[in-house]
Amino acid sequence: MLDGKPLIVHTINAALEAEEIDWVVVSTDDAEIAQVATRAGAQVVFRPHALANHIASSESALIHALDTLQERHGIEPELTVFLQCTSPLTAASDIDDTVRALRDASADSAVAVTPSFHFLWRENESGGASGINHDHRERQRRQDRPAQYLETGAVYALKTAGLRSSGHRFFGRIAIHVMPRERVWEIDEPSDLVVARALMEALRTQRAQQTLPLQPDALVMDFDGVFTNNHVIVFQDGTEAVQCSRSDGAGLAQLRAAGVPLLVLSAETNPVVQARCAKLQIPCIHGVSDKRPVLLDWLQQNGCRAEQTIYIGNDLADIPCMQAVGCGVAVADAQPEVLDSADLILRTPGGQGAIRELGNLLIENAQRQLEASR
Repeated sequence: MLDGKPLIVHTINAALEAEEIDWVVVSTDDAEIAQVATRAGAQVVFRPHALANHIASSESALIHALDTLQERHGIEPELTVFLQCTSPLTAASDIDDTVRALRDASADSAVAVTPSFHFLWRENESGGASGINHDHRERQRRQDRPAQYLETGAVYALKTAGLRSSGHRFFGRIAIHVMPRERVWEIDEPSDLVVARALMEALRTQRAQQTLPLQPDALVMDFDGVFTNNHVIVFQDGTEAVQCSRSDGAGLAQLRAAGVPLLVLSAETNPVVQARCAKLQIPCIHGVSDKRPVLLDWLQQNGCRAEQTIYIGNDLADIPCMQAVGCGVAVADAQPEVLDSADLILRTPGGQGAIRELGNLLIENAQRQLEASR
């Protein structure tokens, strides 16, 4: 698991989002991996154990998968794109750009690389050491060294006919696509997951800075599944209770102090919604079945621009509201359709501090803007 989902799903998601990809296929001999891959939207090809041991090449698995697709569906793709699930930071754009690098260079194969400025060494026959990519007697400055690139292990694009004839991922004319270093990291050891998580957090913060309005006109929030974990406790007398996060209250207090207009807009009729909002000093409209027109009416009455408004939700009824504003935000455990509709997906589930996370991002954005203006 990485960032709340299986490692392989990160790569499948990137492939499904890529414009240059028509089919996403996972080759495996493992039933659990196959199940996860299918749920994520990939086709699955089961390969024999002889092609799944430590001495089998990746190319043999690729060719087996191509043979299987040809037998099942009569498909022989012009290009085969080889992705590895050990590179979870790979973006759809990295896949597309590697394919386009192959086409633009009229190449036969292409590989994703990243700039490298490392000095490599090896032990020599005398028991000493000598430089591989540099002369150790002359210490060059980084800017004076010729450009060198490290193979990322993330994306390979190959002409299928050449892969079949050569049995290898590199043949003929080879093109490169240079990936930004912040999206390059391979998971080979458990300790690599720690770095991957840190890089993902940095990318998430970067996306939030680009997506969230610097000075939002309003923050409108659903209640169930955002303030709560979407569970309800029913007592013997029929009354209901929900569980909320105190940290959300602290985050909302920060936003209120910063002058951001707040509103809770909920379909829930339970008076617990009104009670919680009253305690947090937040205006509340609840018991609303069709929230979008109510949202737009409230924005107009309060002089708030829809394009500068943030809406955070978790369920299908929230999608029209998310689409009506400039920035739709989903909690981490939102419904899949909501996640697909969101401009920004938080890492925190509803009821566990998701609103605090969003509040922190907004406050950090405001502070950066203030520092930049000085």
